[in-house]
Amino acid sequence: MADSGSGRRCSAAAVVPRGAPACSRCGRGGAGSHTLRVSTRTGCIVSSSPAAVPSVTLGTPLTPDATRVLLLGAGELGKEVAIELQRFGVEVIAADRYADAPAMQVAHRSHVLDMLDPEALRALVAEEMPDLVVPEIEALHTQTLVELERDEGLRVIPTARAARLTMDREGIRRLAAETLGLPTSPYRFVDTPDDFRAAVAAVGLPCVVKPVMSSSGKGQSVVRGEGDIEGAWDYAQTGGRAGKGRVIVEGFVDFDYEITLLTVRHRDGTAFCAPIGHTQVDGDYRESWQPQPMSDLALERAQAIAAAVTAELGGFGLFGVELFVKGDQVWFSEVSPRPHDTGLVTLVSQDLSEFALHARAILGLPVPAIRQLGASASCALLAEGNGVPVFRGLEQALAAPDTALRLFGKPRVEGRRRVGVTLARGADLESARAAARDAAAAIAIDWN
Repeated sequence: MADSGSGRRCSAAAVVPRGAPACSRCGRGGAGSHTLRVSTRTGCIVSSSPAAVPSVTLGTPLTPDATRVLLLGAGELGKEVAIELQRFGVEVIAADRYADAPAMQVAHRSHVLDMLDPEALRALVAEEMPDLVVPEIEALHTQTLVELERDEGLRVIPTARAARLTMDREGIRRLAAETLGLPTSPYRFVDTPDDFRAAVAAVGLPCVVKPVMSSSGKGQSVVRGEGDIEGAWDYAQTGGRAGKGRVIVEGFVDFDYEITLLTVRHRDGTAFCAPIGHTQVDGDYRESWQPQPMSDLALERAQAIAAAVTAELGGFGLFGVELFVKGDQVWFSEVSPRPHDTGLVTLVSQDLSEFALHARAILGLPVPAIRQLGASASCALLAEGNGVPVFRGLEQALAAPDTALRLFGKPRVEGRRRVGVTLARGADLESARAAARDAAAAIAIDWN
């Protein structure tokens, strides 16, 4: 869908005024403006009209009628998505910048390429001709996806625009705060050391400094005093995905806790999972648990914020919406248009995990009422060193009832990486969290 003067033009060439309600099926521009377009090979929705929900036809993998999904990013979250897609007989192709990534180990085929290279990305799409392209990481040349969606009808999950806006903190923060008027922490975006110092003074101390393009806490730090300012700038410049560049300075929010609200946009509407509480160290997930207790009013406000931002992004799929909560007050933090690392707990906490929900939503399948199964927790398993990890202590880790383990199969570790997760259910959140932590502590890592 390309911009056209004062409106947006859909495949039926009808002009849709800006601000018109999104299509309830594909999440794009203006109800009544869309024509249903279905893959001639598989029946997957390419774009659609809100008038009717078509039946879904899925092919058989490794045949001419296969339903093909290309995962851009093949880490541990992509691995779980691949497994859920394969339960529906989907042919999965996994791509990443390094060989033998976790999702590649379960995919039908895999490719190694620099996904920030527009020509390499175009060549991959042309070779595989996927029905759906599912970004699983932020480090992509998203403008290429925008062009392929617009010019060639490529279906990007949830939309290419969503992938572009959420690849950097500036796009999504401005959309949330300035376009939608959602409550956020105070912030400034800066490009130079002088502007950075001015932004810190304007926002006030303490404040959080992050590269606009980074993930897993890379380049993120807290400025608590004047002596931290220079080091925070230098650290942010080393942690961005594109090297040195733009930085966000965020004021501290005095919150009680932070949550991830997994939000599913699907063929029949929008659904929410129970809120997930989590802890982070240096901006990276360490533990999560579900359900996070919160007041009815805070939950209502959290769902309203999540519904607003995901509706603006459009498309189908699962979104991880991060929020700060203090009492009944809620602030928007970030959103990922894909399964979220804190949502790994849903592998044991729900009847349908976040990965199963994502698979259903993007394939156009029904998403029934989501059942939460009781107090549950996850604990990240970290490896620090260099080489190929080898795991011991698994018997002890899995000896307790209602405890599970996922080892991601990362082929190599350089420095510190998350290589697995322990999962547990308990009579209450405290016991579930303790069980997950105990299981992680029982595992020892050697190196080859």
